[in-house]
Amino acid sequence: MWFKNLCIFQLSENFILSPAELEQKLGNLAFRPCGSHEQSSIGWASPMGLSSVQRVHSANGFMMICAQKQEKILPPAVVRELAQEKILLDESQQQRKLSKKERLAIKNELIFELLPKAFARSRKFYAYIDPKNSWLIVDSATIKNAEDMVSLLRKSLGSLPAKPLKTANNPAVVLTNWLANNQPADDIFIEDECELQSSEQESAIIRCKRHDLTLPEIINHLNSGKQVTKLALNWANRISFVIDENFAFKRLRFLDLIQDQISELALENDAERFDADFALMSLELSQAINRLLALFGGLSQN
Repeated sequence: MWFKNLCIFQLSENFILSPAELEQKLGNLAFRPCGSHEQSSIGWASPMGLSSVQRVHSANGFMMICAQKQEKILPPAVVRELAQEKILLDESQQQRKLSKKERLAIKNELIFELLPKAFARSRKFYAYIDPKNSWLIVDSATIKNAEDMVSLLRKSLGSLPAKPLKTANNPAVVLTNWLANNQPADDIFIEDECELQSSEQESAIIRCKRHDLTLPEIINHLNSGKQVTKLALNWANRISFVIDENFAFKRLRFLDLIQDQISELALENDAERFDADFALMSLELSQAINRLLALFGGLSQN
């Protein structure tokens, strides 16, 4: 349940729905499996899985939600091969070349025939709403999947004024200064991974992993005009992560100080553990994000 990635959306209006009210609205777009001729289906499921029917799990004012997406698996190579065989057969029988429109119709007809026989794959995407900070935080490594969840939530609520969080100061500039000076802040530590990109040539990228970032060769790259687009950081020895030029977080790890807090709790079942994990994770992330946000100059006013 612990989030591994963060795509953060800023809500431009206060989120005023209670967990019960949000639960009711999500119920209108509950997840259902794909129909026989549907290629995909998406809807809301319980964050706690089959052990619960609730689509909203709340703790300390935070509300976790879960979108489930199911897709039929139709390998493009198989579709192309079958379509080509049918096209060649039709052209041979009709003694003419089929038009582009006719070829597309054959392909679509094949897909329609194959869909009921195709295997289905399901994936879940988790997010939580932080009403106090007006954030929607999605556990996604890609902005596309995160925006798919935002779109589904917007559809469920009727409207949701949300956009990716932007900081006042350019993250690439801030990260570059941190790496050049090796001195972010008292509670922020640089780890052993970064990505450097030339401001003049986008294809000129240097990636360093498990590397001493204080070595002169790194400074030489910065002096030559490259900027930091990704940097591995550690906040207060509680959370480590890679932050990028879009203020997105990847590969989160909640460190021993946090894990020890959980292990000290007397939890009797999976439901209690889920609730405790979410409560602690959301509080820690709220503090970490607010701290990083302050170091990046706060929210952009544009």
